[in-house]
Amino acid sequence: MGSPTSMLSEFWTNRRMVVIAVAALLGIAIHLVMRFGLQSDERITLLPLWFVLAFGGVPLVIGLLKKVVAFEFGSDLLAGLSIVTAVLLGEHLAGALVVLMLSGGEAIESYAVRSASSVLRALAQRMPSIAHRRQDGQVVDVPLSDVVIGDTLVMFPHDACPVDGVVIEGHGVMDESFLTGEPFQMSKTPGSEVISGAVNGESALTIQATRPAADSRYAKIMQVMRAAEQNRPRMRRLGDTLGAYYTPLAVLIALAAWAISGQSQRFLAVLVVATPCPLLIAIPVAIIGAISLSARRGIIVKNPVVLETIATCRTAIFDKTGTLTYGRPRLTDQFLAAGEDAQYVLRLVASLERYSKHPLAQAILAAAESDHLALQDVTEISEPPGQGVRGTVDGHVVRIASHGMLTKHPVPGSDQMPAHAGGLECMIVIDERFAATYRFRDEPRVEGVSFIKHLNPRHHINHVMIVSGDRESEVRYLAERIGISEIHAEKTPEEKVTIVLAETKKSRTLYVGDGINDAPALMSATVGVAIGQNSDITTESAGVVIMDSSLEKVDEFMHISSRMREIVLQSAIGGMALSVIGMAFASVGLLSPVAGALCQEIIDVAAIFNALRAAIPPRELTDFE
Repeated sequence: MGSPTSMLSEFWTNRRMVVIAVAALLGIAIHLVMRFGLQSDERITLLPLWFVLAFGGVPLVIGLLKKVVAFEFGSDLLAGLSIVTAVLLGEHLAGALVVLMLSGGEAIESYAVRSASSVLRALAQRMPSIAHRRQDGQVVDVPLSDVVIGDTLVMFPHDACPVDGVVIEGHGVMDESFLTGEPFQMSKTPGSEVISGAVNGESALTIQATRPAADSRYAKIMQVMRAAEQNRPRMRRLGDTLGAYYTPLAVLIALAAWAISGQSQRFLAVLVVATPCPLLIAIPVAIIGAISLSARRGIIVKNPVVLETIATCRTAIFDKTGTLTYGRPRLTDQFLAAGEDAQYVLRLVASLERYSKHPLAQAILAAAESDHLALQDVTEISEPPGQGVRGTVDGHVVRIASHGMLTKHPVPGSDQMPAHAGGLECMIVIDERFAATYRFRDEPRVEGVSFIKHLNPRHHINHVMIVSGDRESEVRYLAERIGISEIHAEKTPEEKVTIVLAETKKSRTLYVGDGINDAPALMSATVGVAIGQNSDITTESAGVVIMDSSLEKVDEFMHISSRMREIVLQSAIGGMALSVIGMAFASVGLLSPVAGALCQEIIDVAAIFNALRAAIPPRELTDFE
């Protein structure tokens, strides 16, 4: 919470345009009633308009003068000229209408920002404020900030998980859809990891906190969300670019109309019609709409500048594991020692891996399930750090170790081990004799081939490469499967950055990754997209965070960006074209300043309504099979 002074200042900053718009509307209404309804003295009827110009016009003009001093000649300069000219020529009603246009447009933008942020606020409200901590044999409610690593917490049915942790008692399921975007129910048993913000199912679970609330996965994601609201770039950058051509044109038309006709009112009428609200308001509304649509699709836009730039990227660089693959290895080869039975060895190993945190455990369990093997009970299980997994299954001591471990500490039969291939493999030792070598591959995503194939024809990506820390044979295997010819394997994070920087000098780059080692490369690329939920550091480094680990969501964001740019250009150029037509009428005296202001209001409303389409999802957001 800030001080009362800072809170009041923030409130005024956020609401100022709304207040000015309301005051301008009331002032104009009172003027019209007094002038045409009550037929009051003309000097009295001007008082509400003078109030509008003083209360709303002066702050707006001062703000524009500050920009002029700083040599920032934006498209809103026309509006300032219109207000000043209206006052000098005694066209007070026209000046008040321009104040209403500017402040009303800003109010619409403010509303659009709040609407887009509501999706993020809804996610923020999921987080509990207390945790149920078990201490001294009782369950006590404590503030979330009091939870420390190692605390034992109880989650009752339907509770949101307060912190990241590990299940130590209970069996059940949890809904992690806030991360995946899909209603996946994840099974939880002792030893399973739980993620803050996930919603518990019907069974109570007891967990041990592995991170404090401030460092939890959910807290990090919320920081990303807040960054999407607070760290927005200048929304009018594209408007100012277009305004650099539009503003001189409008001023030249106004001066020409004045010079040819000798009537200063025509100068004002042209400027009033030219007030560029399609640039000032419609563009930010479209950008905020695209941010809102992205958030609803599970895509968090941290830096909205990527909405404009991703369509200009011509090089796409991908990490391998977890990005182009599922990050879930599959058992592909079983090399057995002489006399060993493949089904029996797999049954013993899978029975042990059922209780293991080994990264290849799920692949072994999946293989056993595929072969319909009945698992057996395990006793005396242990998993010393760096020493593999050991346990007793069906009276046999089973150990799962690395190739390097058995090379340093050989056992009988070690000479039958196949040559070390690196990467994903493990050695099976039964009763202190070598039994088998298991090798695994991380399979490419189903949509990988079609996604890569469509990048050039649909998104104009003409250069695609893989940059990975994995060994070359694994990277080349994947590249051949999905149709990428250029690979860079066995690269450190520093080497990845060097490659990305070199490519970015040639053309704008898109980098898609999911691991901690991708964070520096994400920051170095023109557009960095973090995919999935594997690393808090990665999400902090990217301009876009894809909550669901899916290439389809990457494509959705590219389409949202492309569609937003089309809508922006429609609103801006269409609005300017209509304004130019209006200026032509005003320059020959067919539109008075007041009529010109009303005409411009109609143009503004049309442009803004068109810009609001950016928040509406189209029928399809992907175009690959």
